[in-house]
Amino acid sequence: MKKLTLPLTPAQLHALRAGECVALSGTVYTARDCAHRRFMQLLEEKKPLPFDPKGAVLYYAGPCPAPEGKACGSCGPTTSARMNSFAPKMLRLGLSAIIGKGEMSAETQNALRECGAVYFAAIGGAGALYGNAVKNMQLVAFPDLLSEAVYRLEVVDFPLVVAYDTLGNSVY
Repeated sequence: MKKLTLPLTPAQLHALRAGECVALSGTVYTARDCAHRRFMQLLEEKKPLPFDPKGAVLYYAGPCPAPEGKACGSCGPTTSARMNSFAPKMLRLGLSAIIGKGEMSAETQNALRECGAVYFAAIGGAGALYGNAVKNMQLVAFPDLLSEAVYRLEVVDFPLVVAYDTLGNSVY
């Protein structure tokens, strides 16, 4: 398993290949469908997003509240296909990677390739594993969305598979 520390450089992203297992450490932001709708509204209104997307990694997840003694509760991936209508625009804003579960549309795959970004697949049903890799969790935006709010996660050895690489290769 290749260990990577965020942020990733363009050279690091380009060197990743579909099917490769990685362990990410660093800052990851969470956002599900409701947060993405608000991102689009902010962009329409020419307002800034609640985090700088340039070089950022966006995880399609809604973390559960942290039990005592932990930074985060269960934090498994949600179905990425629900973000297909938002992903190309977010990638064009500079995301270096997205994390989720399952296949994404041809349009999203094309945007990943055009932008030199990757899509990491997380294991569905492994929310406790991912929650344990979170060492710090901070609310960033949209607290009314509860677990679907935007959170900044500091992760250590977050296990993932490169699902789509910058060359357009896919594990699917």
